[in-house]
Formats: sequence, C-alpha cells, structure tokens
Amino acid sequence: MLPFWIALQFLSSLPIRLPGMPTPEQLGRSLLFYPLVGLLFGIILWTFNWLMLGAPLLLHAALLLTAWVLLSGALHLDGLADSADAWLGGFGDRERTLTIMKDPRSGPIAVVALVLVLLLKFCALLALIEQSHALALIIVPLIGRTALLGLFLTTPYVRAGGLGQALADHLPRSAGKQIMVASAVVCVLIAGFGGVLALALAAAMFVWLRQMMLRRLGGTTGDTAGALLELLEVAVLVGLAFF
Repeated sequence: MLPFWIALQFLSSLPIRLPGMPTPEQLGRSLLFYPLVGLLFGIILWTFNWLMLGAPLLLHAALLLTAWVLLSGALHLDGLADSADAWLGGFGDRERTLTIMKDPRSGPIAVVALVLVLLLKFCALLALIEQSHALALIIVPLIGRTALLGLFLTTPYVRAGGLGQALADHLPRSAGKQIMVASAVVCVLIAGFGGVLALALAAAMFVWLRQMMLRRLGGTTGDTAGALLELLEVAVLVGLAFF
C-alpha cells in the first residue's frame, strides 16, 4: 500500500509522512491510486456537505469550496496559475512557455484565471446544493484525478528529470487502463445518468486541453496537469449544475 500513501501525500494536505524518498518504481505505481485518492476526497466533501445541511446557502457553498481547496493544498490551482501566465506570455513559443511556467511569481493573468475558476466553482456548488445533487461532490474529485492518470497514460512528459518524469516512465500502463475503466464504472454506479453526463463532459474537456498541450508543448508538465484537473473539475461541476 506504499504507492497509495505516496499518492495521498502528494495530492493532499493531509498529515501523511513517509520515511525516506520513494523509488521511481513506487512513484510510477502511485499514479494508479490517484482515482482512489479522488474518491476519498469526494467522500470527505460529501460528508462535510451533509454536516452543513441547514446552514445559509452562500456560507455553505463558501465553506465547501474552502474545504475543497484546503484538502488539496491548492496544488492544482498553483499549476493553473503558472499555466495561465505561460500560455499568454509564451506567445506560442514552446521554450518561452516552459520557461515562464518555472517562474514562481504570478502575473495578472494567473490571478484572473484563479478568480474565474474559483468563482465558477463556488456558483456551481451553490446551484448543486440548492438542487440537492450532493453525489456530484463524490464523482467530480474522482473524475479529476482519474484524468491525471489518463493524461500520463496518453501524453508525453516534456520536462526531463524530476517527479513527473518518474511518474511517466514507471507507470504500469495496462493496470492504469483497467483502473480508468473501473473508475468510470464507479461514477455511473454512484450517480447514474449524472455520472454518464459527468464522464462525457470530462472526456470532451480532456481531449480539448490535451490537444492544446500537444500543439504548444508537445506534451504535458506538472503545471499543465494541474491546470487540466482544475479546468476539467469546473467544466463538470458547471455542466452538472445546468442539468
């Protein structure tokens, strides 16, 4: 179960402490547990939502969004901010885009992207609470982290060395595909038609964002993976709120 604890330590702000550095093989296998971490996040959010039933709706949605961000340590929001700055500032140039993504500072485009994504998430959560569609809280984090597994399965990693390269090089691909299928089945079993709709929205968003990465960079980085997760989650939440 060490790969699971590695995945949980990396993807969450939960107090997980592992002795020593994991091997590249263990890092690669940890990707297989990303959907399970997403499911755990979803159960935590669903439980928190249930505990807040009866609270003022605006406060309810704000606290739920805060818990969502804190649970992941804003890891993927950081990737979104870096990607937003790089995509505009890179002017279509691959090397310039990659260089900007390595800059820890956030420009105005990053701030705008973060504000818009969090605003959309907040409004979608508010609508879903009003509609009593709490099951979305379980399946959206699951789909988002399954998308990360899918990204590393299908897309070259363009930065040599580091954590992302170890994940990409040592991911057991056959097992990864089976886990993706199992995750899709779990979503449908949990949410029925809502699960099917969520998967369709996620698939469309995944294909579009992946094509953007391939055209600009020839593959993915850790930052663009985080951006993909955040944008995909927002798209699914908004879509479910409409239907």
